[in-house]
Amino acid sequence: MRKPLSGSGAVLVAAVIGLGAAPTACARPEEPAAPFPDLAVTTVMEDLANPWDVVVAPDGAVLTGERAGRFVVKRSDNSVGEVTADLSDLYARGETGLMGIALDRGFAANRTLYTCQGHRGGENNDIRVVSWTVDPGWTTMTRTGDVVTGMPVGDNGRHGGCRILAHPDGTLYIGTGDSARPKVPQDRNSLGGKVLHVDRDGSPAVGNPDPNSPVFTLGHRNVQGLALQPGSGRIYDIEQGTSRDDEVNLLAAGNNYGYRPDRRPDIYDESVPMTDPVRVPGAVAAVWSSGAPTIATPGGTFVSGAGWGDWDGALAVTSQQGEKLVLLKLSADGTGVIDTSTALAGRYGRLRSATSMPDGSLLITTDNGSGDTVLRVTPSVE
Repeated sequence: MRKPLSGSGAVLVAAVIGLGAAPTACARPEEPAAPFPDLAVTTVMEDLANPWDVVVAPDGAVLTGERAGRFVVKRSDNSVGEVTADLSDLYARGETGLMGIALDRGFAANRTLYTCQGHRGGENNDIRVVSWTVDPGWTTMTRTGDVVTGMPVGDNGRHGGCRILAHPDGTLYIGTGDSARPKVPQDRNSLGGKVLHVDRDGSPAVGNPDPNSPVFTLGHRNVQGLALQPGSGRIYDIEQGTSRDDEVNLLAAGNNYGYRPDRRPDIYDESVPMTDPVRVPGAVAAVWSSGAPTIATPGGTFVSGAGWGDWDGALAVTSQQGEKLVLLKLSADGTGVIDTSTALAGRYGRLRSATSMPDGSLLITTDNGSGDTVLRVTPSVE
């Protein structure tokens, strides 16, 4: 295990890195692209390895977790170090390990948070949502139970998902991967290739299509991002594509998003479309797709604040292969994209998580395998 980290350095990396906006095919050609704000980038934490997610507590502490199994915190006094936690049963291989993190909506009072993580069970490895409490000094996390178990994980850790969205109503939405198995995305009895909706104790939430099942939506490939749109209450997933078409989907209970890679018996056929309305009647089309090739989209959040100018309210989507941040300005009804822009392209390598801060800035984790960072991205429009 590496020694605890020292302070962040908080160096201003770039003062002006906004790039010109480029209208998508959905944008009205008579309207000029909206100007993109300048972005200032500072380093919050450094010397990390694959930090998968990052959350900010009410006391100002910033917590991240490395996929191989380590929690690191920057406390409100700017001290940085590891948080002790029992990860002895962590299954960390390939894409799977310590993944999504979410604070309970009552965190200020109950000190509860949730993680998505691989669980080592011999021949029965799975992915679980685990609940924890953390002490006020951010030194020790204590496991308090398993919220959801039995989410499948593929051989070598492929397509494990897994993002948690703590909804203001106290429930949890969980994006899962399909474990690279052909029948899983369309199998209503499997928790893979789905978005789940559960109460804090793991029981199915009110409003699920089947009141006895945690499954909220199905027909997904590998859901690694979930984002709640302020004001509207709409929930979007950010999904990794095959050789084409990373997707953003507007979620609604019972929707099937049309991924069905079982065209050839017992073969995981990734040549099928991400959304296949022919083989999956009623499949719901994506709000946005990357086209070909994919840029690998593992996370996203909505930006807010005057600093974002005309992009206030846009969905910011991270990219690993594309090594950039993609801004999507959604239509009024939330079902399409009217403008896009990119930023940070090629400057920090692979970008994984994006988390909104109360002041309108973003926290972004890099995913390069070593020398990774948590970045703070602050917009400014004159």
